[in-house]
Amino acid sequence: MARPTEPRRQIVEVGLRLQQRGFLAGSDGNLSVRLDDGRILITPAGVAKGRLEPADLVVVSPEGQKLEGTGSPTSEMAMHLAVYSTRADINACVHSHPPNATAFAVAGEPLPDDILPEVVVFVGSIPLCEYAPPGTEAVPASLVPYIKTNCAFLLRNHGLLTIGRTLEEASNRHETVEHYAHILRLAKQLGSWNRIPKRDFQRLTRIRQKTESRLSSARAEAEDI
Repeated sequence: MARPTEPRRQIVEVGLRLQQRGFLAGSDGNLSVRLDDGRILITPAGVAKGRLEPADLVVVSPEGQKLEGTGSPTSEMAMHLAVYSTRADINACVHSHPPNATAFAVAGEPLPDDILPEVVVFVGSIPLCEYAPPGTEAVPASLVPYIKTNCAFLLRNHGLLTIGRTLEEASNRHETVEHYAHILRLAKQLGSWNRIPKRDFQRLTRIRQKTESRLSSARAEAEDI
């Protein structure tokens, strides 16, 4: 099992990287990790993610009760808890407002799922969720139609949420989606999007599904040891 200090350090590092990449402004965004004992380590409200210290992080129960920390958990805590209660395979969430992906969310323009092979294999489809006022129960409700089958979500007029088995996986997906959105914007300026042939799109989708199945089986075996 990971030492309690390890997830804290990882969240601090990812928060700094998100801010350095321009995905965040001010105290935007929030991150969380599900600990080995089921508790949730989550970023505090009102603190810039690029200036976090490990001690700033808050620990809450799966139901959202504050257990450790001096600050209050992020106002988007309900979104994180909804992910963990629905997906036993997911242990990390990353939410920010990266400019290109958020531009698609603001324009109400879905990100196509059949343009770049890397996105098909490592992320999958990226649904555009209905608008929900930030910090309300409407945000997790907007994820309900998609949360069981997807790992990245455009939040309309809001930003991007990605999830993963680890914080590294969730943050890698975050960067991949933003990079993808940037490429799509540039390609659109040059003309149009050329889509992956249907047969290869299906092949790439099978690769992702097989990888997901293999990793899930490996995790289940590790938990039985």
